[in-house]
Amino acid sequence: MIRHFISSDWKLEHASIRQESFLTSQSFSSIDAVFIDPKRIYDYWIQDIPPEKDGWRRTYSDRDRGFGQTLSRLMEKRRSETADLLYKTGGILVCRLWPRGEALQVVNQGGLEEHIDRYSWLPAVSLVDRHHQLSFPANGRFLSRTGEDVLLAGTGNPFEDYLRRFEGKIVYRAVYRDLLSTPIDRFAQVLAYNKAGDIVALQIPFDEGRLVLIPPIEGASPTSEASALLEAVSAMDFRPAFSPEPDWLPAYSLPDEDELRDEVSRLIGRRNKLAHKVEELSAQLDAAAKYKRILYTKGRFALLPVVQEAFRTLGFQVSDSRYDLLLESEQGDAIGIVRASEQARIGLDSYQRLLSWVDSARTKGEGPSKGILVVSGSRELDPRRRPTQFTPEVLRGCQSQGFCLLSTYELFKLVREALTEKDKARQANSRQMLLECVGQFHSNS
Repeated sequence: MIRHFISSDWKLEHASIRQESFLTSQSFSSIDAVFIDPKRIYDYWIQDIPPEKDGWRRTYSDRDRGFGQTLSRLMEKRRSETADLLYKTGGILVCRLWPRGEALQVVNQGGLEEHIDRYSWLPAVSLVDRHHQLSFPANGRFLSRTGEDVLLAGTGNPFEDYLRRFEGKIVYRAVYRDLLSTPIDRFAQVLAYNKAGDIVALQIPFDEGRLVLIPPIEGASPTSEASALLEAVSAMDFRPAFSPEPDWLPAYSLPDEDELRDEVSRLIGRRNKLAHKVEELSAQLDAAAKYKRILYTKGRFALLPVVQEAFRTLGFQVSDSRYDLLLESEQGDAIGIVRASEQARIGLDSYQRLLSWVDSARTKGEGPSKGILVVSGSRELDPRRRPTQFTPEVLRGCQSQGFCLLSTYELFKLVREALTEKDKARQANSRQMLLECVGQFHSNS
């Protein structure tokens, strides 16, 4: 059987998927599965219609040359096509989950207003049991949230396999909630959620058709993502539509059912405990391995904090100041500067800045006269294979001023020794060596 797929404003590269735009795409109802990214839908109005004093963007039908009515008809057309896709043909609609975005108010003659947003083209579905009702999308809230803490629900749904394939590349930008706090899992299938319990992936039944809301993937190739989506859609053909269990069903038990259910509950409990332990140990591992960042990171938000922590581990008191480093200890004090680069050598500008800091402190008599220049050149190379990481002029300047020229690799070795030995006398000796060093520092390890 020949299958027809289109991708609407979603870059997917596959011979079976036809690339379309939301504005000009062929009818959704003529397709077996539609993949749509609604992120750019509100570009149709947000760039040309500024917000009014109350913050709303409005277009007035009596003077916008038909723009509002054209947009309204487009949304109605896509809504009708999508309803036919889901209700009449049993098709699949896969939609990326974003916040609704800034809405447009279309003000018609007589003052009637129509609100249009990213999801105005979605058809309605009402799912009811004896105690609850799910009205979608009327009661749906696409709340703006950003995170990477995606937890799969373990339903066995093929779209969970899609999410699992791109684990580590999922960055959700919105979560789904129901306005009336309806228990979603009574009507739909939650595929993934975050640590707070917010829904980040969801499958909603429309009779035999299915709407799948999934978070965006970052850093994946359009080819690999297209293949994974087609595999999920293909697998859906062999699975029955989702039907929630009625509340009277437990009265109809089968042999061994209770024992198996209890065993599943025990295993789930063990799994949750193991997951908590893994999370706890992972946090400890991150803390234990943080000093490795000395060897390859750069900048005030990655390298500088861990260098400061490294000096604290050596027994220095690192004070907040306008300097990168203001080090104090029983053996003496120092001002330090930290520089890292992909270039092989750190140049004179870093040395001159350190000299300016130290000279100012000397002149005012308000700070130490010792300078320590911490450098990391050729960051992409193994530290043991890096060439000289500073220019000859920097070395001569440090020697003439009595400054210590310290590579991040040498600092790493000092920290590793301090963490291994935990000997205060050896830490004091390391501090003394750094403060007495003139020129390039070489540790004994």
